Amino acid sequence: MRRFVFGAVLLWPAFAVAGPGHGDTVAPIALALVVILVAAKLGGELAVRLGQPAVLGELLAGIVIGNLSLVGISGLDNLWTNPSLDMLARLGVLLLLFEVGLESTVGQMMKVGATSLQVATLGVVTPFVLGWLVSVWLLPSHGAYAHAFVGATLCATSVGITARVFQDLGRLHTREARIILGAAVIDDVMGLVVLAVVGGAISAADGGAAFSYGGVGVLVLKAAAFLIGSLVLGVYLSPRLFALAARLRGRGVLLALGLAWCFLLSWLADRVGLAPVVGAFSAGLILEDAHNRGFVERGEPALAELIRPIAGFLAPVFFVLMGARTDLRAFAAPSVLGLALALTAAAVLGKQACSLGVRGPGVDRLTVGLGMIPRGEVGLIFANIGLELRLGGRPVIDPHMFSAIVVMVILTTLVTPFALKFSLARRRGEN
Repeated sequence: MRRFVFGAVLLWPAFAVAGPGHGDTVAPIALALVVILVAAKLGGELAVRLGQPAVLGELLAGIVIGNLSLVGISGLDNLWTNPSLDMLARLGVLLLLFEVGLESTVGQMMKVGATSLQVATLGVVTPFVLGWLVSVWLLPSHGAYAHAFVGATLCATSVGITARVFQDLGRLHTREARIILGAAVIDDVMGLVVLAVVGGAISAADGGAAFSYGGVGVLVLKAAAFLIGSLVLGVYLSPRLFALAARLRGRGVLLALGLAWCFLLSWLADRVGLAPVVGAFSAGLILEDAHNRGFVERGEPALAELIRPIAGFLAPVFFVLMGARTDLRAFAAPSVLGLALALTAAAVLGKQACSLGVRGPGVDRLTVGLGMIPRGEVGLIFANIGLELRLGGRPVIDPHMFSAIVVMVILTTLVTPFALKFSLARRRGEN
């Protein structure tokens, strides 16, 4: 308990009345990082002591500090929308997925490729249909485009949450984890295709750019070309690139090259219309132990060891920030809460259909279904796009619907660590 009291003392300067200072723009970010890092470690420690993954504590810590204004403590409210802090959080997600990719190999992913494809397909189609039906049921005054967009927000999986839970529990090398990671990447691609189709139809209906099935086909081809091309080209080029870099004797060459590779594929993924996290995961997947050999032989740490402390610094920024942006007042509106709970049920049940796509002996279907539940930042990105799309001069996703989607994202994100912890413990008990 003394550690938590000490941590609270460390956080106190963040809420104390300070002087005007020098006005340097980095100062508020530095203050926010003090709060975020201390809160993340305190929350993570508490979660671990309670037998839960540390990421759950980080999320809950974010919710607490993001809603302190409700109890009269203010001063940090504007920080959670600061673009510089948001950029650090986004980099944290990229590095987390890069680190996860480094702990897997292309060969391991290929072994579960067919299963991941089936899991992803079911995990996109079923939530989309259920989300559409919930919207039709609870929002009868809204049109088909709004119903379709609500369904689209339920499609994708936030791989960052699940990956972190498996990492915290030391189960990242299990077959279930590899299936989920592969399926999450695939259903992000499928989700973007669904989003392109729905968004294109809305734009066409509003008199904007004409909707084209050919354009959708081009997006699908781009996605397939990137995923296959990056793996094939990367497996061929990356060993030669890293062998050449090993001839350099300067410090930090391996880390710099590894980060450059991660950011390059993240940028390329964005250029072809995919989420940058897909590129970051692909970058890590390509880099196997052989790439480190020249550096390790002369006594340097492997790339995974070099990335770990950087990801350990930036990834909690993302998880705490996600929690801090949660407005607990949204739960007070019965209509928002009712829609949110119905969407959450559709989101959870829809992803359980993934288990029907699992093939092969020894794979725990329940764990796979539970691991696909969180929507995280992906669902929020989709919802934000809905706010920007207009139909007849009005946003497709109104504030009422947006609040409900945000609550759904929060609930699916928070329930996953508990559910996975239970499922994996049950699995160990059976064995």
